Amino acid sequence: MTTQDFDLSRRRLFQLAGVGAVGAVGVSGLAACSPASPDGEGEGGGEFHGAWPFKVSPEGHYNNAGTPFAGVPTRILTDGPYGDLLCLPSAYYYWAEKKWEYLIAESHSADAAANTYTVKIRAGLKWSDGTAISSEDYLTTFHVQWIQRSPLWNFVSKIEAPDAQTFTITMNKPSTVVERYLLRSNIVSTAVYGEWAGKAKALIDGKKTMDDAEGVELGKSFQEFRPEKYNVSGPYDIDYGTVADTQITLVKNPSGFAAGTVKFDKVVLYNGETPDVTPLVSDGSVDYATHGFPVASEAAFKAAGFRIIRPPNYSGPAILFNLDKLPEFKDVRVRRAIAHAINRVDNGKVALGESGKGVEFMAGFADGAIDQWLTPEDKAKLNPYPYDLAKAEALLTEAGWKKDGDTWKTKEGKAAEYEIQFPSEFADWSQAGTNAAEQLSSFGIKVTPRGVTFTQAPIDIDKGNFQLAIQQWGASAHPHPHFSFVADLFTHNIPIAKNQGGKGMAFELKVKSEIYGDLDLTTVVNDAGSGLDEAEQKQNVTKAAIVFNELLPMVPLFERLGNNPAKEGGRVKAFPADTDPVVQNAMYADNYVVLGLLTGKIEPN
Repeated sequence: MTTQDFDLSRRRLFQLAGVGAVGAVGVSGLAACSPASPDGEGEGGGEFHGAWPFKVSPEGHYNNAGTPFAGVPTRILTDGPYGDLLCLPSAYYYWAEKKWEYLIAESHSADAAANTYTVKIRAGLKWSDGTAISSEDYLTTFHVQWIQRSPLWNFVSKIEAPDAQTFTITMNKPSTVVERYLLRSNIVSTAVYGEWAGKAKALIDGKKTMDDAEGVELGKSFQEFRPEKYNVSGPYDIDYGTVADTQITLVKNPSGFAAGTVKFDKVVLYNGETPDVTPLVSDGSVDYATHGFPVASEAAFKAAGFRIIRPPNYSGPAILFNLDKLPEFKDVRVRRAIAHAINRVDNGKVALGESGKGVEFMAGFADGAIDQWLTPEDKAKLNPYPYDLAKAEALLTEAGWKKDGDTWKTKEGKAAEYEIQFPSEFADWSQAGTNAAEQLSSFGIKVTPRGVTFTQAPIDIDKGNFQLAIQQWGASAHPHPHFSFVADLFTHNIPIAKNQGGKGMAFELKVKSEIYGDLDLTTVVNDAGSGLDEAEQKQNVTKAAIVFNELLPMVPLFERLGNNPAKEGGRVKAFPADTDPVVQNAMYADNYVVLGLLTGKIEPN
């Protein structure tokens, strides 16, 4: 592999790479990139056994277009890291080393003067249907993302394909986060999605938006689109004869990128969430898993000879409030009281042991990244909302709530009794939700926990069919705080919940801040990703963090570290060492194992 210097996110971030360098030197000095080999002399053989939850047809389907923030629910495998073995992005990112590993792309560049990012696409690559991969597929991919209300389009003025191997995004304002949206979007084929892309382009050219009647109808129709199978670009394809409730087998795609580089002939993926996968890890059927395993299971895996790898996740579970159904939570003092009433450190330990770290700074993105973006003075402005029942009681009293014996009543005199739902198959989130319910009930707010199947839970939230819910804060899919704020304020809220016809938590984005006055949080979030100057970006990220901390649209509980069991010496020779920088990649984005498979570094024993 050659290296060139080039400076410059389940449950779907850490650093901005080389922003200052881009602003200073433009294209010529952007982040170190290593192009993966599209072919080679891979020593075929062996099977890799992993696990990922999926639904089979008719609930599960093969419409894989979209983004980590706005994909069609219940798509098979392509909602997680193993989907990158099928339908590739342009590149993978090494988070600690700040460099790109090119896949479909041959190179990319930025032109600060023209406000553009350009991708050069490898020549000679083919889809599994035999058609060439070209810039037309990039046009298709990003037009379809427009239908899915991708936040990328907040930064885009036009997209172009000057020739078959060149794709260019022109920005309406400079932004380094566009690089990430561009290079980590999984490219889809025009053969499958060209008609949809054409409809999107026609609306864009006609100055229509997805909120116009034509856009709403197009979005609804696209949610129902069901291709017969994936048209893949990667080294593996689904063996459709193996698709079953229990597992799926991926087999070599001879014409796919890196088909000669990957070392395993097959990848077997067992179906299920934590309760289903735990016994398969224990009996040796699964070599590696990214699920959130309970403390007792982790101990059993260690005793059985598994390594436990703890990559960062840069996100975790939070409590979401349905403000349409529960207007009493529109008062920020009530949400702040909830934050004080829950011991987040205990919540994390109960859910995940040493892999559950209670959130300290409540800034909307990972605690470990705060010092990179906020000055010590601004960091000191963040309210850590420590566990303090007296403070919680004072806030509720100030908001007009009253204690009736051991229980609370709202300002309107209604008993403070609620239901909190969570994905029942996610063991860590189930424990987090149950423990939060117990803590709040002890405090006098009666909360009843209820599990919902993991595929239905986010849909119910987007449609507004919940009271309180456990869903994600932060973003493990992208290495810039902008993407965490997108997850916090857009994903299960008004901007993106529209894809399911609802308002999600219904947190209005035009707000009044005690610190900043009247604000449009859509602008605040977009500004957090705007600009090519590092100092300007830090100011914008600081503003977004302070406003999130002040308004608490959701209550983050803990940051989840991985507790990934990895079995070495059986089917797999070895996994990356704990000291390998690649293990700092978020496990649900730029996954270190999937990257190791694609580059041939993880191989059969």
